[in-house]
Amino acid sequence: MAEVVRYAGGWLFDRGMAGWEVNVLTAARPGCRAARILGARVVELEAAPARPVRGPRPRTLAVCTDLYATDERIRDRLLETMATGRLAEVRLFGDRCPEDLDGGVDPVPHRLSAAARTFKAHALAAASARCSWST
Repeated sequence: MAEVVRYAGGWLFDRGMAGWEVNVLTAARPGCRAARILGARVVELEAAPARPVRGPRPRTLAVCTDLYATDERIRDRLLETMATGRLAEVRLFGDRCPEDLDGGVDPVPHRLSAAARTFKAHALAAASARCSWST
């Protein structure tokens, strides 16, 4: 969760404030305080593929580059999704672009709102304290 907050926390917060439903698929437990601070809901990564999609289909997918590089299921699902064009937007976040996508993706800057900077700072503090059921 700390990596999600570090790289995409402010962007997630701004999306939520713009009216988007923000879900974070992670190995962190549901109810994670850092995600709640950002206005996001945590969905367990292992349970997500089996869950039916209710309501509007996802329009944007953001994936951590480290997860893309280490989890074949995530990589295959992302490449399949990109090939079908079902999403309006795919965002990758992390320190470096995966080699197999290098040249096929462009950096997209996002200027954080003042509120996003503040909430991201609080979410970073919460993420470093570890997610727990009781927080």
